[in-house]
Amino acid sequence: MANSTEPKKPQNTKKNKKKGATLDTFYGAKIQNTEQTEDNIKEKAPKPSKGNGNSPQTYEEFESEMTKKMEAFWEEKLEIMQKKFTHLQNQFDQTVKENQALKARIRQLEDNDRVKEQESIKQSQNTKKLEENIKYLTDKVIDLENRGRRDNLRIIGLPEKPEINTKLDMVIQDIIKENCPEILEQGGNTATDRAHRTPSTLNPQKTTPRNVIAKFQSYQTKEKILQEARKRQFRYKGMPIRVTQDLASSTLNDRKAWNMIFRKARELGLQPRISYPAKLTIYFQGKVW
Repeated sequence: MANSTEPKKPQNTKKNKKKGATLDTFYGAKIQNTEQTEDNIKEKAPKPSKGNGNSPQTYEEFESEMTKKMEAFWEEKLEIMQKKFTHLQNQFDQTVKENQALKARIRQLEDNDRVKEQESIKQSQNTKKLEENIKYLTDKVIDLENRGRRDNLRIIGLPEKPEINTKLDMVIQDIIKENCPEILEQGGNTATDRAHRTPSTLNPQKTTPRNVIAKFQSYQTKEKILQEARKRQFRYKGMPIRVTQDLASSTLNDRKAWNMIFRKARELGLQPRISYPAKLTIYFQGKVW
C-alpha cells in the first residue's frame, strides 16, 4: 500500500515529444520559443538610468534605431528590386514588340507565298496552254510542209557522179522507162519541174550518196510510180535504188523509229505499212491493225 501511494515519477517529456510530436505541438513550440526569445531580449536590453546623460541606450531607443536601419535596408532592397523589375518590364515590352513584328512578318510571308503559289499555278496553266499551242502549231507546220511535198519523190542510192548530177531530169526519165514503162505507154505525164540533191553540199566524210528530190508536174503520175516502187525493187542500170515519198525531216525521223519493228513484221508476213504521217499498220488474222 505504501508503494501504491508513492507519487509517480514524471515521464521523460523529450522522448514523448520525439515520438508523438504533431504539427500543432511543433508550431506551438516554435511560437513559444519566439516569445521566450523576445522576453530575453527585453530583459537584456539596457535599462534607463537617472545618470548624467551618459547612461546606456534604452530599449525604446535601441528598437527605434533598429527599426530605422531595417526600413533603410528594405527601402534599398525595394529600390533595387524596382530597378530590376523595370528592367525586366522593358525587356518584356521589347520582346512583345519583336514578337508582334515577327508575327506580322510571318503573315506577310504567308500572304506572299499564297500569292506566289497562285501565280505559279496560273503560270503553269499558261505554260501548259502555250505548250499545247506550240505542239499544235508545230504539227500544223509539219503537215503543211508535207503537203507542199506531195508531188515529190525521194530517190535513195543514186550514185554520186558528175554525169548523173548534171542530168538528173533525164536520169529520172530513164528510171521510169526501166522500172515502170507502162506509165509511159498509158500516156502519163512524167515531166518534172525540178530535181536536185539534198543536202545541197556534198560531205566528203560521208560515203553514201545524197538523196535526189524530184518534183513531178502530175500528182497522179507520182502516185503511180510510188505504188510500183512499193511492189518491187527499183534499179538504175542494174544498180538497186529505192524510191519513197518525200516528207519533212521530222516525219522521216518518226518513220525511222519503226524500222526494226517494220523489218520484224515483214519477216513474220504481217504485211507492214507506214501510213501518213508515221503510223504503222499490219495485216493479222484477216484484219488491218
